[in-house]
Amino acid sequence: MKLYVQKKNTLSERHVKADQKADAKVPDDLLRKCPQCGLTIMSRQLDCYAECPQCHYGFRIGARQRLAWLTDEFDELDMDLQTKDPLAFPGYQDKLKTAQNKTQLNDAVLTGVARIGDQQAALGIMDPGFIMGSLGTVAGEKITRLFEHATQHRLPVIMVTASGGARMQEGIHSLMQMAKISNAVAAHDQAGLLYAVVLTGPTTGGVTASFAMQGDITLAEPHALVGFAGRRVIEQTMHQKIPNDLQAAENLLRHGFIDAIVKRTDEKAMLERLLKLGGAMRV
Repeated sequence: MKLYVQKKNTLSERHVKADQKADAKVPDDLLRKCPQCGLTIMSRQLDCYAECPQCHYGFRIGARQRLAWLTDEFDELDMDLQTKDPLAFPGYQDKLKTAQNKTQLNDAVLTGVARIGDQQAALGIMDPGFIMGSLGTVAGEKITRLFEHATQHRLPVIMVTASGGARMQEGIHSLMQMAKISNAVAAHDQAGLLYAVVLTGPTTGGVTASFAMQGDITLAEPHALVGFAGRRVIEQTMHQKIPNDLQAAENLLRHGFIDAIVKRTDEKAMLERLLKLGGAMRV
């Protein structure tokens, strides 16, 4: 028995070492597994849209990658704004520098005036790679200024949301951005101008609780996760399990929270059409 056990362990160790050796030959970014349908695909099979070819789930992409296929021209606004770290939060400055180098953005949202087809609009794209697209003072200021610019120049606004919510490193200053942006959205609405939102996964927290749900037209990408609190927080608060699709875009569509689900490959054409119907300025 002792010899058998020793032999069994040796074989097991050999299998483990063989698996580890095989794994070492496959780079972590070579294969991608769709979290929605489970399809495993080669990373090189993903085009600029980064969609699952089977279920059209959209993998997370940066703001500038999205900008490349969504617009024909783009003039960036407020690219020099920098947070002053209002709470002197430990390690925050290093985290900001890392995020800025990674995304080539000054904060979690890219804003500017865009041409989509022959239609002009003010455009904001949140970047999940910048501290999970969290809403801080600079992101809030940039979005507020975008709406103010659009109201002044009578432009429609398109916001592409992707966020984990308020940025904890800025505390109450972050939460106050919700009200500030909402006031700018209201002024834009009172001017009779179109505001369209594209919800991408994840859109949660204070972003969902403010400007992400204030659009005249609300679109979402397939299987995008949209909600306020996370699953664990909800279940711990309610002391019961919630449906797996509770925060999925498809469930939101069934209950009237969004107007349509649009694949990334169709987003540009859809937004151009909405801008035409909404009275956007032709260029």
